[in-house]
Amino acid sequence: MASHSDSLKFAYWVPNVSGGLVISNIEQRTGWDIDYNRKLAQIAEANGFDYALSQIRFTAGYGADNQHESVSFSHALLAATTTLKVIAAILPGPWNPALAAKQIATINHLTNGRVAVNVVSGWFRGEFAAIGELWLDHDERYRRSEEFIRALRGIWTEDSFTLKGDFYRFTNYSMKPKPIEPLPEIFQGGSSRAARDMASRVSDWYFTNGNTPEEIRKQVDDIRAKAKANGHNVKIGVNAFAIARETEAEARAVLDEIIAKANPEAVQGFADQVKNAGKASPEGEGNWAKSSFEDLVQYNDGFRSNLIGTPEQIAERILKLKDAGADLILLGFLHFQEEVEFFGKRVIPLVRELEVARDRELVAAE
Repeated sequence: MASHSDSLKFAYWVPNVSGGLVISNIEQRTGWDIDYNRKLAQIAEANGFDYALSQIRFTAGYGADNQHESVSFSHALLAATTTLKVIAAILPGPWNPALAAKQIATINHLTNGRVAVNVVSGWFRGEFAAIGELWLDHDERYRRSEEFIRALRGIWTEDSFTLKGDFYRFTNYSMKPKPIEPLPEIFQGGSSRAARDMASRVSDWYFTNGNTPEEIRKQVDDIRAKAKANGHNVKIGVNAFAIARETEAEARAVLDEIIAKANPEAVQGFADQVKNAGKASPEGEGNWAKSSFEDLVQYNDGFRSNLIGTPEQIAERILKLKDAGADLILLGFLHFQEEVEFFGKRVIPLVRELEVARDRELVAAE
């Protein structure tokens, strides 16, 4: 659980793919081009957001007909901002750790250390088939990702780095210049046992799909206990789709419209693909393993975090997620530019006030 001295971090999904963040025919005033995204990054930076997360897609599908590559797009956003950190999604398989380490180290120098990486272990089997990449079984994908992360860290910190792994091999490899300290943060996604176990050993941050505070707490307790046994520390990010409006009725009406106008064929296609994710894990748990049709309308179960209502209601619910162990809230929106600004102006200050009040309560109780 986050200590009372730690402020929650806020991140947003970068819409570097077309179609927005919901699989719905509702109007989405969200652009996927660079001009829209540069302005969005500047709005987010000016309104209290700490991070932006770029998406990785190789092929069209599920409303995303166009996709910009994540690392180069992240660099463009970093060049347009001064304090925002941008997390570039990368996939073991298409990326070799030597390439990723060099690429990210260079961007790290060019942006004064503001780039991070999100190591994606799965995503879509169909994409891997389309580009000729081997698709591994669920737990093997996480085993490869763990080796990938160990390789990144080794390259960034050691001279004459050597690794005799099952997936990657390095012999006396010295990469210079090393990244600026502190090293680029390494994020990962997942909810399965393999994902949690990997996070407890090697990752700086663990992203999980949207869920209730009670379910988030179960994952947090498991990860933190395992991490402590490993002498490791990992922070937790929770996905959420925010619909902040002046009244709860207005916000709920937007949610109802999103679901009513959902594209059933695209949602089902997405559902079929993600069976290769959480449901494919040996224990049948993980991202999307228990998602309903309504949940899948938003890619990462963002509705389940229930950040839907007035700014006051949303701030209270965010604090409950923090109490459950969340260190960061990763947000999606319907109309990104205007809603990121509204959220930053109306919700984040309320969260900060609640955090201060909670700190006072904790200090008084000590």
